[in-house]
Amino acid sequence: MTSNDQPKKTAAEAAAQTPEAVSTRILDLDNHEWYLNRELTWLAFNKRVLNEGRDPRVPLLERVFFVAVVGSNLDEFFMKRIGGLKQQVGAGVKKATVDGMLPQEQIDACYAVAQELLIEQRVLEKELRALLTKEGIRFCVYSDLTAAQKREMAAYFKKEIYPLLTPQGIDPAHPFPFISNLSLNLLTAVSEEADSQVYLNRIKIPTGVGVPRFIKVGGKHLYITFEEVIANNLAELFPGMIVHSHSVFRVTRNAITERMGEQANDLLAMIESALRDRKFADIVRLQVAGEMSPVHRGMLAAELGISEKDDVFEAPGILAKRDLMEIWKIDRQDLHYPIHQPCDHPQLIAEDPNIFHVLRHQKNVLLQHPYESFDSSVERFLKEASTDPKVLVIKMTLYRTGSESRIIRYLIDAAQNGKQVAVVVELMARFDESANIKWAEAMEEAGIHVTYGVIGLKTHSKVTFVVRRDYNGLQRYAHIGTGNYHAGTARQYSDIGLLTCDPVICNDITELFNYLTTGYAPVRKYQKILPSPNMLKKALLKKIDREIELHASGKAGHIQFKSNALEDKDITKALYRASQAGVKVDLIIRDSCRLRPGITGLSENISVVSIVGRFLEHSRIFYFKNGGDEEYFIGSADLMKRNLEARVEVVVPIEDKNLHLRLREILDVQLTNKRSVWEMQSDGSYVQRRPKAGDDQRTVQEILIDLAEKRLAASPLAKKKKNKKGGARKRN
Repeated sequence: MTSNDQPKKTAAEAAAQTPEAVSTRILDLDNHEWYLNRELTWLAFNKRVLNEGRDPRVPLLERVFFVAVVGSNLDEFFMKRIGGLKQQVGAGVKKATVDGMLPQEQIDACYAVAQELLIEQRVLEKELRALLTKEGIRFCVYSDLTAAQKREMAAYFKKEIYPLLTPQGIDPAHPFPFISNLSLNLLTAVSEEADSQVYLNRIKIPTGVGVPRFIKVGGKHLYITFEEVIANNLAELFPGMIVHSHSVFRVTRNAITERMGEQANDLLAMIESALRDRKFADIVRLQVAGEMSPVHRGMLAAELGISEKDDVFEAPGILAKRDLMEIWKIDRQDLHYPIHQPCDHPQLIAEDPNIFHVLRHQKNVLLQHPYESFDSSVERFLKEASTDPKVLVIKMTLYRTGSESRIIRYLIDAAQNGKQVAVVVELMARFDESANIKWAEAMEEAGIHVTYGVIGLKTHSKVTFVVRRDYNGLQRYAHIGTGNYHAGTARQYSDIGLLTCDPVICNDITELFNYLTTGYAPVRKYQKILPSPNMLKKALLKKIDREIELHASGKAGHIQFKSNALEDKDITKALYRASQAGVKVDLIIRDSCRLRPGITGLSENISVVSIVGRFLEHSRIFYFKNGGDEEYFIGSADLMKRNLEARVEVVVPIEDKNLHLRLREILDVQLTNKRSVWEMQSDGSYVQRRPKAGDDQRTVQEILIDLAEKRLAASPLAKKKKNKKGGARKRN
């Protein structure tokens, strides 16, 4: 089974899906055959990511990066998706998903695909190691080292590693130790004499303690793994003992540990408790090195309470491939993408240094990260708000932010400068809970009014709101985006945002924050924004139906959606209906997609593409032709049931016609590109486009970098500044 396959259909089912058969029957849009499995389509996305690691057009160290990303993604997949499916199996859930698969069937299918990915990763890892060797970046095992290098590593072990290690015996006197989530462990077998009793020990390989996973030997780019150094210095840990074997293993635990909000009086305490639960959660995967003996493998599976047949994965190559990020960071610019420096937004480089004066003049500014600087737009917006004496109020939703966040610093500065600051922190942002708890406590100590959103709903919206006393009275300003307030991801994710002082949008945002900070009156009078869970899904379905009606009246219908995922059945059904009515539908879906395009009588008017490249595609854009009165929307919501029904999301209309041109440019580049685009087939598989001679050979993201730089260069103020600098150089 490939990562794009769905469960095999019978010959009769396959025959029933031929175009001729489909076109001669009335289709039941609730039939599971029209819906692809969410988990398998997400794994298929990772095959596309891994393909970037294979592509010789990608710089070598960036290819290593994509291997590491897939490793990290698979860890998260087992923690979240497999963990959730195992809980369903344990609870006896017999309800099939919309694609007709039961929980255990999904697990079995996912395991087959995951095994394939592991094999492909290993093959690619070997290939990349060989290429890195040619570039002077080498990996070695201990036996490859010279005598001098072994002495160097022995000294390093004694000074930097030995004090960190705690061997734990595994025998009747020593209960099997707790194995923490995603930790690397060494299982050793030792004895006092060659033929005496063998003792098993577990050594946890410490991480996050200042010792890298890949240790540099000498002054050049020669690397050996942390665990290889430990394994070859075991005599220090077990003096006088004979070491019979050593092998690495790793466990993955279930991350689905949320509790219902009403079960806890204090939401903060509940999340902290859930984090502790996750540490001790059920194991969903055991990864073992290939050299581990079958006896030891079986013993580990039995002690950990998992199925040796189903839940043990032999991990070819190094375990924890996400650690290859360390190799990606090697300073060899010739093996990386060309340095990209986000440029300033041309509308924000006005001669007036006050951003609020600029916004009052511009009205609406569309931001596109990482092509345009997050620092000189969003962070500047908050920084100036924190110090501007006329700013009275700052409100913000916070889902994820960086470990060294300037955003938090500016919010604290604002509070210390006497401004009223309110922040809605989402404590249940997966894998960022502990960071968000830390920031929430720091902000509360600074006098910021911190709330945790609405019980039962994740606050996933990306909104900042500022109230300022301008010359003509109180004026409100807002930022609504598709990406998190995180400076790091703003350089790695492709996102869109809107800075605006539109009075109607700002009034809507006022209503939104009143709802978020009280939890009351969810049905409010929003005039422009489309929030979930109460309005967004209904509005999208209504607009799809409107497009169908307009098309029937002779006005050609056209819908274009860009989203990370399309999982919601109702939206998928509505798009099928639109296609059946003749409406053209273009979908740019990064990863999971339930919809099957190109089926005659069902979806022949729908195309689905996926874009994989240097930056993670993360923006959401919704376009409706609307009989010529075009509508564009951007926002935080993906087309998933959870986003549309169980999260607080905000989607905002982009009404400025000049900004329509910007969004049209983005959509057109992504839909027509021949280098970065994968076209989805009706069976769920993907085919990558290949540029021909004469086609633009650039990726989507290279084109968008160039367009951003050209916009800035064409700006009158940028030209003026450039001329001033040129004149100064001449005078000097």
